[in-house]
Amino acid sequence: MAEQPLIDVAKEKIISLAAETRFAPNSIVSRTLLRTPTSRTVLFGFAEGQELTEHPSTQHALIQIVTGECEFSLADKPHPLKAGDLLYLPPNLAHAVRATKQFSMLLTLSKPDTN
Repeated sequence: MAEQPLIDVAKEKIISLAAETRFAPNSIVSRTLLRTPTSRTVLFGFAEGQELTEHPSTQHALIQIVTGECEFSLADKPHPLKAGDLLYLPPNLAHAVRATKQFSMLLTLSKPDTN
């Protein structure tokens, strides 16, 4: 069963990303904030040293680093990112991420236009 999103699409809501981010030792914690038929927004909390190995996404990905520091690898080239940075990944681009320090990020995935 899918996680219940924190935001109901039928109601306005203001949230604090800092208050809603969860961290756990030696873990990556994710929380779905919003889900629509064409997009999903997920808040991640990475413990220092945690990583997601290389993988592609079939969707557009917009990633905002909220706190801390990380390294995204795109085509095997490392890119250090810090709080306030924004990264866009087109569909099917293989990428990996590693927490160089504890960090949080907001990931918005949107389905490609099929028209």
